[in-house]
Amino acid sequence: MIPGPQNAITDVSGIMVGHAQDAVRKSGVTVVTSDTPFTASVAIHGGAPGTRETDLLAPDKSVAQVDALVLSGGSAYGLDACSGVVDGLRAVERGFRVGSAIVPIVPGAILFDLLNVGEKDWKTNPYGSLGRAAFDAADTQTPIGSIGAGTGATTAMMKGGLGSASFTLASGITVGAIVAANPMGSVTTPGDRHFWAAPFEIGDEFGGLGVDPATGHGPQPPSRKVAAMMERANTTIAVVATDATLDKAQCQRLAIAAHDGITRATVPAHSPFDGDLVFAASTGAHPLPDDSALAEIGHAAALCLARAIARGVYAATAAPGDLLPTWAELNHGI
Repeated sequence: MIPGPQNAITDVSGIMVGHAQDAVRKSGVTVVTSDTPFTASVAIHGGAPGTRETDLLAPDKSVAQVDALVLSGGSAYGLDACSGVVDGLRAVERGFRVGSAIVPIVPGAILFDLLNVGEKDWKTNPYGSLGRAAFDAADTQTPIGSIGAGTGATTAMMKGGLGSASFTLASGITVGAIVAANPMGSVTTPGDRHFWAAPFEIGDEFGGLGVDPATGHGPQPPSRKVAAMMERANTTIAVVATDATLDKAQCQRLAIAAHDGITRATVPAHSPFDGDLVFAASTGAHPLPDDSALAEIGHAAALCLARAIARGVYAATAAPGDLLPTWAELNHGI
C-alpha cells in the first residue's frame, strides 16, 4: 500500500470535500460529497454521539445512497449544518426523488467545541450558513489542520485539527480518511512529542520522529483539556471512503474496522465522554476482486484514519485566544 497523490480522502475517485470556518467563533464545518449519490453506513463507538439521519444508514433501512456527509463543530447547534447542505443540494436538483419532490439525504455528526473561547453568543445559529458555504466550496483537493470541522478542535494535551490520509492498494482500489480530531484522550505519548500513531507513519507526514523510545508506558500527565474546559467536551468524527463497490452492510463493516484507527492514534479512545463516530462511503468505481478484499480495505481504512488523526494535530496552527498550544508550539525546538 502506498499513499495516493494527495495523501487525502480526495484521492478516492468521485469524492469531493469542502470546508467553511469562522475564526471568531473558532468552529467550522466539513462536507464530503460527490457528483452522484454514494453508498454509506456508519459505526458509533463513543458514549456521547451527536448525529442526524444516521438511522438511515443501517443496512436494513430503505435509503440506499446519500448525497453528502457532514462533520461539524458546534455540538447540537452544528447539526443545522446539514440543513445548509440540503439547501445547496436542492439548488442543484440533487436528492432522492419522490414524485415531483426532491429530498437530499445528508447524514451528519458533530463535535463539542463550545468552550474554546470562540465567540458563541450568536442570535442566529450560524451552522446552516457554514454548511452551505462548505458544500459550495467542495473540491477534489483538501487542506488539513485548523480548518473546517477541525477549526476549534482540541485533544487532551494540545490543539486538535482536521486530518486526512489515503492508500492505494495493489488491486488499484483507493481508500482514504478525513477526521476532525477532538478527543478527550491524547494523540501523543507523555512528553507531547511522539504520536501514538507513529508506527503507521509514512515518511515524515507528521514529523518523522518515530516511536517513543520510552514506549509511552509512563503515567499520563493531567489533561490540559480537562483543566481548561471539561471532560465532556470531546469527540472524534470521521469519514472513510473507497472507490471499491460496497453495499450498505459492507460499508458498515468498513466503518467498524476503521474505528481501530482511532484506538491506534488516541489514548484513551471510545470513552464515555467521546462521541466517536466513523462514516464509511463507497463510490463504486471498482468491483471487489475477491471475498477477502473487504478485510484489506478495512485494514487500510484503519491505518489511514490513525495517520489522519496525527496529521491533523501536527498541522494545527495557533490562533488568538487558544486555550491549548499546538503541537508545533510545544515542539518548536525540533
